Amino acid sequence: MTGLSVEMLAADAPEPITSAGHAQLGIAVLAGIAVIVLLITKFKLHAFLSLTIGSLALGAIAGAPLDKVLLSFSAGLGSTVAGVGVLIALGAILGKMLADSGGADQIVDTILAKAGGRSMPWAMVLIASVIGLPLFFEVGIVLLIPVVLMVAKRGNYSLMRIGIPALAGLSVMHGLVPPHPGPLVAIDAVGADLGITLALGVLVAIPTVVIAGPVFSRYAARWVDVPAPENMIPQRASDELDKRPGFGATLFTVLLPVILMLAKALVDIVVDDPENLVQRIFDVIGAPMIALLASVLVGIFTLLRPAGFGKERIPPLVEKGLMPIAGILLIVGAGGGFKQTLIDSGVGRMVLEISEDWSIPALLLAWLIAVAIRLATGSATVATVSAAGLVAPLAADMSTTHTALLVLAIGAGSLFLSHVNDAGFWLVKEYFGLSVGQNLKTWSVMECIISVVAGGIVLLLSLVI
Repeated sequence: MTGLSVEMLAADAPEPITSAGHAQLGIAVLAGIAVIVLLITKFKLHAFLSLTIGSLALGAIAGAPLDKVLLSFSAGLGSTVAGVGVLIALGAILGKMLADSGGADQIVDTILAKAGGRSMPWAMVLIASVIGLPLFFEVGIVLLIPVVLMVAKRGNYSLMRIGIPALAGLSVMHGLVPPHPGPLVAIDAVGADLGITLALGVLVAIPTVVIAGPVFSRYAARWVDVPAPENMIPQRASDELDKRPGFGATLFTVLLPVILMLAKALVDIVVDDPENLVQRIFDVIGAPMIALLASVLVGIFTLLRPAGFGKERIPPLVEKGLMPIAGILLIVGAGGGFKQTLIDSGVGRMVLEISEDWSIPALLLAWLIAVAIRLATGSATVATVSAAGLVAPLAADMSTTHTALLVLAIGAGSLFLSHVNDAGFWLVKEYFGLSVGQNLKTWSVMECIISVVAGGIVLLLSLVI
């Protein structure tokens, strides 16, 4: 680390709610995470409840008064939901509009009409990356699976040659690029700039998705050569629509939040004057909430109206879009509470000192912690919010770009080795009709490639920027 010393950072940090030493704090962290892992994996308890109980266990074992632990957890939960809750909600609404209007199908069909032969895996990764920007991973899978299966069947392609690129595009977007919940929570926890993180996330995502998608799919198709299962091709949303939005309008709506947030980041770099009128305007229109809200409002006219949705159909659509995110918001909020309990107990300061004493690069430490929690819990979101809480103090003396890279290192680690304790593992297995062994050799290996490649690129970027 450079800049401020550990002693200076510790002096500026808030007084811990416990006077426990490193040994007791270390035991408390391991016990708290163990409780979370055990409750999620063994007792199948919802991640929200598991994180809540794990936070209380951590504070109690660290020797903190229970009332202060409750205050820390509540404060962390509230600040996290306040910081990212609206963004997750707006992203969910936009994703629902994209799916129900047939806009997603329009993007898929337009790109596929211009692709064929050897370019098909590249077309699939492009489709998944574009569709994956505003959609949660699970929603993206449900949308793209019919396309993957139909393309593989009609074009006589190997299922893995088509499916792996699509899954890679969705997974990379989910782990590295806001406005997905994981990156948003990590950005909020470490105080990173969203625009810079978005720009660097896209930069890291492109080579990562190429290697884990079209390139790896060649080998995956050799290892597991299976046909598309006949009974798993569900009906697409646009099959019931008389008309749907145009390709250009749909693509513009999907990319609008990204364009506005990147424009803000660019203006901040070029102008760098908070009093400048142009910068102040872009600070407003490029703020994540305004950018996503603008896309939702534009989507009413570019997605819903062209698909024949009248005013009376919009409120029910919004309600249906918000319903599935209740669990996600609770998990994210509880993750924020867990993070705050870690910090207030003095664990963040301990990690800071250990990082200095052991000379472990902060980005590598963040990646390793996220990997460990991902392997234990099976949840990329839980891994992200927990790791972000542990390494947040490391960002105190980092530059803006390195703080953004810290977020991406956490996101990369959170994707490592999806296996039997991950819901996504079973979702992919059932849709593709694979055995557990086949899924491990394809989907699980792909997730490892994404994590290692993205983590490696992040470390390389930290050396040059």
